[in-house]
Amino acid sequence: MTASARTDEATPSAATRTVTTGRRDRGDRRRIPLRARLRRDRSLLFLCLPGLLYFVFFYYLPLLGNVIAFQDYQPFLGFADSQFIGLTNFTELLSDPLFWSAVRNTLEITVLQLVLYFPAPIGLALLLNSMLGNRIKRFIQTVVYLPHFLSWVVVVAMFGQILGGTGSVTTLLRDHGLDVGNVMANPDTFKLLVTSQVIWKDTGWATIIFLAAMTAIDLDLYESAACDGAGRWRRMWHITLPGIRAVVLMLLILRLGDILSVGFEQMILQRDAVGAGTSEVIDTYVYYHGVIGGDWGMSTAAGLMKGIIGVALIVAANKLAHRLGEQGVYQK
Repeated sequence: MTASARTDEATPSAATRTVTTGRRDRGDRRRIPLRARLRRDRSLLFLCLPGLLYFVFFYYLPLLGNVIAFQDYQPFLGFADSQFIGLTNFTELLSDPLFWSAVRNTLEITVLQLVLYFPAPIGLALLLNSMLGNRIKRFIQTVVYLPHFLSWVVVVAMFGQILGGTGSVTTLLRDHGLDVGNVMANPDTFKLLVTSQVIWKDTGWATIIFLAAMTAIDLDLYESAACDGAGRWRRMWHITLPGIRAVVLMLLILRLGDILSVGFEQMILQRDAVGAGTSEVIDTYVYYHGVIGGDWGMSTAAGLMKGIIGVALIVAANKLAHRLGEQGVYQK
């Protein structure tokens, strides 16, 4: 064996040196003390601190109050001295017909919003994405975003001025011989009314995520499809919709987790107009029986059940997304 061959065997290759150096660098990073890492990343940690404190104080610490669901809670006694009664609150809750009426109303409104509201931002985003004029596109985006920043007090008042007993549309229809009555106080159309309010208020804002997802689609796909003779509808069906499918599925999973929350402010503002039998949902049931009625234990049990059902729906829907080959909200 020649001297040059022995030298080549003794000298590690570039790939070996790279792998060895990478492993050594990772080992060095692991050996960095915690105090040094905190000092190094202190700017990023301080940047995250306000958001972390928000979630800790307004989301995680209030979870400790769920112990009320298992107590005969008395505010002047506190958590420690209130009597522990086990599952009695849950038993009384499940035997209360008013609770089941609230559950039925909540599910009916949720189904309407899933069928009518959830596809609305997708359709609007597809429409805006197909527009060629950027000036007109930006103007329409600004107009449809604005209702999101209005409070529900303003939104309900505006709908009352339009569809109320003396509203502009109601008066116009009455003058032409079509008396629709007071739509705002009609229990038969209340669920469609609140769904239309949600569509008008939040559809524009919800399009932001879908428009952002569409920007990640490769434009060469559209050009290739156009060269192959695909029209606008075929390009949308075979390129745009598959390109945003993961985002749509993720938002649908999150919506299922919030399926039993249909808007406390919106409902409580219109509850007196149509009656509790039509407008009572789980959130208003908890408010009127807990805060107003003083039945803290049973109301907390209702809120806890709502949270558990929401978590179960998220987990089930996420597993279904994994079976369909999508990432979902979180990995396995």
